[in-house]
Amino acid sequence: MTNKNFDTCTSFLIDNGLFVGRIVRLKDILKTIIHKHGYVKNVSSALAETTALAVLLANALKFEGLFTLQLQGNGPVSTLVVDVTSDGKLRACANYDAEHLKKAFALRKNEGEIEPTPHLLGNGTLAFTIDDGKNNYHQGIVDLQGKTLIECALRYFKQSEQIETMLKIFINVPEDNEGEWLAGGILLQRIPDIGGKNINLDEIPELKNEAEILMNSLKQEELFDDNLSLTDILYRLYHANNLVITKENHYEFKCSCNKEKLLKTLQGFSEDELSEMLDDNGKITAKCGFCSEIYQFSIAEILQKLN
Repeated sequence: MTNKNFDTCTSFLIDNGLFVGRIVRLKDILKTIIHKHGYVKNVSSALAETTALAVLLANALKFEGLFTLQLQGNGPVSTLVVDVTSDGKLRACANYDAEHLKKAFALRKNEGEIEPTPHLLGNGTLAFTIDDGKNNYHQGIVDLQGKTLIECALRYFKQSEQIETMLKIFINVPEDNEGEWLAGGILLQRIPDIGGKNINLDEIPELKNEAEILMNSLKQEELFDDNLSLTDILYRLYHANNLVITKENHYEFKCSCNKEKLLKTLQGFSEDELSEMLDDNGKITAKCGFCSEIYQFSIAEILQKLN
């Protein structure tokens, strides 16, 4: 039986370890995220693309804890955030101004078209954070410059990490509500002083060019072909390049929000402040931005727990 390998990221080596790669494709996770939020199609597309990039980046880094990719801008979409844990849990959300977005489409006369993610964000930043849960943080940040999200990400690697990186991302945007959202991509990196045993230094530029040409030969319909596993695809691309599959990571949607966490946050407010938060039903209502779960509390419940 064919291993369809959706919601999976496969790590690999080629050319005797000269290049380290990751390939990912997402399906059920995107279905869950997009269904929970109900964003307009352009925003959903930008979030799907950002989610695929986040999984590739998370797999390119060694970490324990939480990896967060965050894009912020001054455009109609102000924020795109994806959290990826080291044990395969993922969640994502966006913030946007619907009226601002509508005006932008009217100005550009492109309503209904899927715009590149940076166009929706405007001027801003691309940042990632690693939190190991022990108050240790590592952050990388770069200006959000580029016509596409791929260009923005490559700029980060060139300026901040100085790592030779090749990247492709694919998004399948359904024409109607019955269609499937799919996202995926492939990342290749040349890590200095790692791998490439028994390879003449003079051969590296030629091997890099070959690796990039083969990567760019990957088509969207091939990546999203559910009759092919990710391993099948990699062997199609790099069977002649000493391909070695090193790891497979599987992902599922999981939000870390819960009522107890929110309760502890509310307990930090005074009774007067809590009274100002009451809705028409005499409850304090909060909605998780990542999973859209709604929590309700009474002031008595909060104070009782506190005492």
